[in-house]
Order: sequence, then C-alpha cells, then structure tokens
Amino acid sequence: MILIIAKALVKDESLELFKREALELVKNSRGEDGCIEYSVYEDQEKSSVMTFVEKWEDRAAIEKHEGTEFFKEKIGRLISYSENIEITLNSEVL
Repeated sequence: MILIIAKALVKDESLELFKREALELVKNSRGEDGCIEYSVYEDQEKSSVMTFVEKWEDRAAIEKHEGTEFFKEKIGRLISYSENIEITLNSEVL
C-alpha cells in the first residue's frame, strides 16, 4: 500500500474554486481500481491549507490514476489555484 499526502496552500481568492474542484476529484477517484482511500481535509486553524490523503494498492494504480484526462484536468486547475503544493509518497513500515 502507498499513502500519498498532498498539502496545498491555496490562494485566498481561489479557495471556493479549489474546494469545488477538489471534491469532484475526490468523488471520481474513489471509484478507481486500486483506490483504498481518497479524502481532502481543511486545516482547522488556517482554511487556506488543504490536505489530500490518498491510499493506493500499488504504484501501478497511482500511475493509472495520474494518467487519466480527468486527473490531469483537475490537478492543473488545483495547481493554478495554489501558491504551493507539497506531495509525499509513503510506504508502510511494518
């Protein structure tokens, strides 16, 4: 299993647009083969910080997901609404 944490600092003027696109991405991604979990969270202290938490069966599932036109379109918009995005891919230790 691979855990992806993607943390975005969203431009204040783009927050509602970001949320709309993020929710569409989450809903669509949850139905993809190999997706175990796909959620987005809003920081309780700073609403412009949004965190995606994704769990995938394997690297092949991630590559298939990232190769879809839907993902490419949504991630392009999310990037344009953000000041910065940090992404980490993590493997379970035990």
